Formats: sequence, structure tokens, C-alpha cells
Amino acid sequence: MFLPTGQGALWWERERTLVVSDLHFEKGSNFAARGQLLPPYDTGATLALVEGLVESFRPKTVISLGDSFHDPQAEYRLGADAVTRIRRLTSSFEWYWVEGNHDPDPPAHLGGKGMKVLERGLCVFRHEPTGESGEISGHLHPIARVAGRGKALRRKCFVTDGSALVLPSLGAFTGGLNVLDTAIAGLFGNGAMVFAVNGSRVHFVERAMLRPDRAEAGSSRAVWRL
Repeated sequence: MFLPTGQGALWWERERTLVVSDLHFEKGSNFAARGQLLPPYDTGATLALVEGLVESFRPKTVISLGDSFHDPQAEYRLGADAVTRIRRLTSSFEWYWVEGNHDPDPPAHLGGKGMKVLERGLCVFRHEPTGESGEISGHLHPIARVAGRGKALRRKCFVTDGSALVLPSLGAFTGGLNVLDTAIAGLFGNGAMVFAVNGSRVHFVERAMLRPDRAEAGSSRAVWRL
């Protein structure tokens, strides 16, 4: 049995395994180098989330589902404190870095094991979803835009049809793609269940409450800022 958490992680009780996705360490410094000055606190904030989760669940294994690092040079921009904290995590648990499109080769000096795809029992852990039965993936950063009183709220969310599941991104500076976009909806031919998170709680969202994003340049993909 899998338990989604309010922060956007997944807990596999039977295997004492914590699953996180799309941490995107050092996204802020990547953008800053290209002239988009973001506060340089995303790595620390994301690490604090992960540290809080492992403290709460005390897992045996942690699986990070790819794009843990925002780019291949991210390891060189990590501060000394972040390096220490990551090494402490990877040395405390059986830690797997699943290969992502941003980080095909996770930094070896930070510990943990790099994997292209990880199989555990009937489950397949990979970065980019294919719709395979038993698949647990990330990459798409699903977001639910939910109708409210006078306005719609956007929240990170889990998407599943009971056979495959896509996790939300855990990274502090990560954007998202609306669950009604064909890139996500097309994975689940018979429809999917959506579970939105707000940082502390998980809420099931009725499909009738979902709304598309306002199209920019003719497509909801314009708000997919990964």
C-alpha cells in the first residue's frame, strides 16, 4: 500500500521506502547564471523537506525519481552545507538516484546509487512515465487547477489510475503542468484520480472540479516551467 504525503512524497509502508521526485537542486543558481535572479534558497528549502520526511517516516530506502539536480553542473554550485546534508542523507539510507532528463549521471561523490530504471517487486520506478502497469514516475510535475469560490487554486498533485502513478515535483522552485493537458491525461486512457497537496494534507479532487489553465500563446503548456 502506498501513502501520498501532503508534501508531495510517496510512502511505501511494506518496503519502508520513501519516494520523492524532481528535486531540481540548484535550479535557482542555474537561472541566476542566465540573468533571471531567483533567491538562492531553493536547494536548502528542498533539502529541509526531504530531511523532514525521513525524520517522520524513518525509511530503509529512499528513491529519488530523476531530475534531482537541475543540470549536470549543479553539483559544482552546491554550497558546502548542502553537500554535507546530501551526504548525510545518502549515507543514512539505501539511496537511489533514478536517472532524469536533467541529470543522467548523478554525482558519484555525493553517495547513493545511480539507476536508469529501478524495479522492486511488481513496481517500476522511472523518471519519464510510459503508462506501464506498476509504474511510478515523475517528470511531468502535475498540477491541479481546482475550481473554488470566485477563483481557482493551483496545487501540486498525484495522478493515478490505480495501475500507474505520477508524482508531483518536490523541488522548491519547480512549476507544473495541468493534469488536463494531453501529456498527462493521455497516459490514463480510462481516466485518472487526482490527489492535490498543500504542504501538509492530501485532498482527493473530483474531476468536475478540475479546470484547465488559461492558455498562453494558445496552450496550457506555456505554464509548464520546469
